[in-house]
This record gives sequence, C-alpha cells and structure tokens, in this order.
Amino acid sequence: MPKPKGYQGRHPGIRKIRVEEAVGLLLAHDITEIRPGEFKGPAFRKGHKVAEQDLCHLMRLGKRHLYVLDLGEDYVHEDQAAFVLAHSLAGPGITFRGRPKEGKLQMEAAWDGLFKVDVEPLVRFNLMPEMMCATIHSDTPVKAGQRLAGTRIIPLFVHRRTLEDACGLAQVHYPILAVKQFVPHRAALIITGNEVFDGLIEDRFAPIIEKKLAAYGSSLVETEILPDDPKCIAGAITAYLKRGADLLITTGGMSVDPDDVTRLAISRVGADCLYYGAGALPGSMFLLAYKGEVPIMGVPACALYHEATIVDLILPRLLVGEKPDRHDLARLAHGGLCYDCPICRFPACPFGK
Repeated sequence: MPKPKGYQGRHPGIRKIRVEEAVGLLLAHDITEIRPGEFKGPAFRKGHKVAEQDLCHLMRLGKRHLYVLDLGEDYVHEDQAAFVLAHSLAGPGITFRGRPKEGKLQMEAAWDGLFKVDVEPLVRFNLMPEMMCATIHSDTPVKAGQRLAGTRIIPLFVHRRTLEDACGLAQVHYPILAVKQFVPHRAALIITGNEVFDGLIEDRFAPIIEKKLAAYGSSLVETEILPDDPKCIAGAITAYLKRGADLLITTGGMSVDPDDVTRLAISRVGADCLYYGAGALPGSMFLLAYKGEVPIMGVPACALYHEATIVDLILPRLLVGEKPDRHDLARLAHGGLCYDCPICRFPACPFGK
C-alpha cells in the first residue's frame, strides 16, 4: 500500500539510550516528577537538551533509560518549526515572542488596527501535511498585544522538505496574516430630518458616531443638522468635500418613505459609486458611496437602537483605506444577523464574521 504524502515512517529520529549517554540530546517526551503534597508536573519538557547536571535528577526520578531525539539534518524539531512557520505566515502588524509552548507559537498584534486573513491560502496551508495555523476572524478590530493566531506542526518533528513546502506556499501568498493600521480621519456628519431640524426631537446620532470614530483614532470635526431637502443636503456634502473632510457621514433619510431623500441628495453630488442596501441586520438600508477617494456613509436609524450594526463592520475597513463595494456588502449576509444579546460583546461575537 502506498504511503500518504508527507509520511516519514514511524518514529524516525527517536531512540532509546541509557541516561548517562543522553547529554547533549533532546528529550522526546516530558519527564514527570511527583512530590506528594508539593508538586506534580514536568520536571523536564520534551525538546529539553539534556545537560550533565540533569543526570542525577533524572536518576532520582527512576529513569535509567530515555527516549531522545537525534534528528540529524533532515528533520526539524517542533519548537524550531513553529518559529519558521510564524515567520512565513506573519505579515505587517503581526509579532510573536517567547518560546513555543508544547510546540505552539502564538502570534499577536504589533499595533492597533484591523486584522486581515487571506482565508483561502490559510485553508491551503492547513491542508498541507503536518501543518496547522488557527486564527480569529478576519476583519476584526484588534488592539496591540492581542492574540490573533497560533501555529505549529502536528508531530514532534517534521521533515525539512515538508516544512519548506509549507513556507513556500505562505511566501507565495504573503501576507496571509496582517494587521492594517487605522488612519486618523477628519469626519463631517450631516444629520437629516425635518423633525430634528425643527427642534421637535433631539438628535442622538452625533454622540454615537463620535464615539465610534474615536475608538479608531478618528475625529468628528463638523456636524450639521439639515431638513429633508435634497438640494440643501447635496450642497452641504459638496461644501464639506471642498473643506477637506476625508469621511462624510449622513444619518436619517435612508428608508423608503417619500420624505427620505438623503440617498437622492448623495447621488446628486456625482458620487463615483453608490451602493444602497446590505446583507446585514441591523443595517440593511445602509448606503455607501465614494466621491473620489472620500467615502460617504449613509447610516440608517438602526444605529440609534443597537450597540452593533453594519456601521461597526464597514467603518473600520474605511479607516484602514479599503473601499468595500457591492460584493463586500452582499458577503455580509453570511454571519450578518446580529443576535441582539442583552449585553453586547461585539466584536467578540459572530456578527459580521
């Protein structure tokens, strides 16, 4: 029967020797020590290089023979392999430190930003013999030092050629993992609605939008309340563009009622692209447009009543310089239904994943 791809035989590089002969070699397994009432655990971990001073300790533990690794040049131990894999997978904004634990090496965010995963190459990496890497979801806002991924080889050691093949795939698709830094934006907010403009109800959008921007290092520099007049709204958008705003946000007027005219006003400013509607709840009546490089977001009323909405899925991507399009808004359909939890844990939840 032919051996599966990546098969290296049974226990290559492991041999049983007398304790006295183990100096300078690597342990193939943990050596457990039990001191009743004091300690129970590994006195020596697998991969430990046996030193002269370890021999008495090992003999006190009843060890007369040990299983050690003698890999030669063709095989790589799991700890060394973990470092090699992490170097290949980690792109900008990904760091790792310390020693592998039980063969695993954790990767962290080097700075605040948006975690990005090239998913298909990651799947292909995990299909390769004896390799694995697990991550949190792509497009998750993260903080510096936050754990993002972990990688290791499955066995205790791997053939060097197998490891090189995995690293080669990662390099072809570099970077499979990255953290894009948030770029501070100067945002202008246009609040629309006759009832707000006439003072019949108090606006509640401004503090919500300001808080969401501040979470990513951006600021709300101008706010204006306007009636449901498309000409008036379009004029304000044009004026903000001329004054150098690099993000425009409108609230209200996104529904289907006859007096919801904000969408019409945005189309009148000559937006290069305009996408209305998204596969997410709350937030299906979201609008996203671009005038040159400046994004224009039309925020529906759901943002007043829900802690997490489509705004929280799209805003971080805009603030790292991405330009989501109609397909991106449609892809939100899978995972785009919020649970409306009594206590919101976003982004540590399935919404938008």
